[in-house]
Amino acid sequence: MSSGHYVEISHLDVVYDVTKGIFSPKQLVHAVNDVSFTIDEGETFGLVGESGCGKSSLGRAIVGINHPRFGDILINGQDVTHLSGKALHNFRREVQMIFQDPYASLNPRMTIGEILTEPMVIHGLYRTAGAREERVTELLRTVGLKPDHIRRYPHEFSGGQRQRISIARTLAVNPHFIICDEPISALDVSIQAQIINLLKSVQKERNIAYLFIAHDIGMVKHISDRIGVMYLGHLVEVGDSDDVYFHPLHPYTRALLSAIPISDPDIGKSRKRIILEGEIPSPLNPPTGCPFSTRCSLADEACRKMPGMQHFGSHSVACHHLETTEKK
Repeated sequence: MSSGHYVEISHLDVVYDVTKGIFSPKQLVHAVNDVSFTIDEGETFGLVGESGCGKSSLGRAIVGINHPRFGDILINGQDVTHLSGKALHNFRREVQMIFQDPYASLNPRMTIGEILTEPMVIHGLYRTAGAREERVTELLRTVGLKPDHIRRYPHEFSGGQRQRISIARTLAVNPHFIICDEPISALDVSIQAQIINLLKSVQKERNIAYLFIAHDIGMVKHISDRIGVMYLGHLVEVGDSDDVYFHPLHPYTRALLSAIPISDPDIGKSRKRIILEGEIPSPLNPPTGCPFSTRCSLADEACRKMPGMQHFGSHSVACHHLETTEKK
C-alpha cells in the first residue's frame, strides 16, 4: 500500500442495534466511533482502556466477526471490509485472533492434536498426515509444551497451558497479523509474564504484527511499540510506547497511569493518584462533544465540541486543553 503500513484502520465505526422490541424506539450503541490508526509489519500496537470502551469490538471488526458500519480496514493494501469467497478464505489465514478465554475458544471434544491440525486441513497446508503431525509437534515445542500432549483434551491443562495451545493454533497457518484480545487477563500474574515473553519471542522469529488489546497499561507498555488509548469508543491518545507511558498528554491516560500499583511504598506515597469523579456515561447516551468531559477536571464550555486529533510528531492527542495537561 502507498502509505507503507501493513494495517491501516480509517474512520472505523462499529454500531450495535440494541432495540428491545419491534414497538420500542430504535437504540444504537456506537462501540467504535471514528477510529483511525496504523500498524507496521512486525510491530505491536497496544490498545488500552476500561472495560466496555470498544477495544474488543474493534478487534473483532478487523477479523470480520463484527461488521463495521463505516470506515475502511486495509491489510497489506487490500480492503478487507467486504471480502467473500476465496479472498475471504485467504484473509482468514493471514489474520488470526487469540481470544481472552482459552477454554471457551477450544473445542472440549477434540484432542490438542486435532485442534492444531484442523486449521491446516481447512487451508490445505501440510497435506499428508505425517507432515501435519510433525508440524503439530513443532508448534507444541514452540509454545513450551511437550509433544506427548497431542492426545490430551483441553480440560487436562491449566489456564496458562490452554492459552499456549490457543497461540499454537493461531500459528498453525503462519499468519502475518495476530489480534490478541486480552490474552492474559484471565491468567495468574506469573503466567502472564510467560505468555508475554512467548508472544515477543514468536514475533521476533516470524516478524508478525500484533494488535494487543488489554486494560492494563503497564503490561501493554511492556510488549508494545506504540500505544493507543480508547475511551467510550473513541481513540483519545496515540504515540510511541515510552511517550504515552512517561509523557501522557490526555487527562484520561494520566488517570490510567496513576492507578498502576507500585511495589515501592515510598514511591507510592509520593505519587498523586488521580481519582476520576463524575458520572460514567452510558454508551446509549454519550455526552455531547468530548466523551471524557463528564469525568474530566479540566472540562469547560469548549469541551461541548468534539476535539480533533492534534499531532506532535508520532504523538497524537484529542483534547481541547493540551497546554494545561502538558503543565501538570
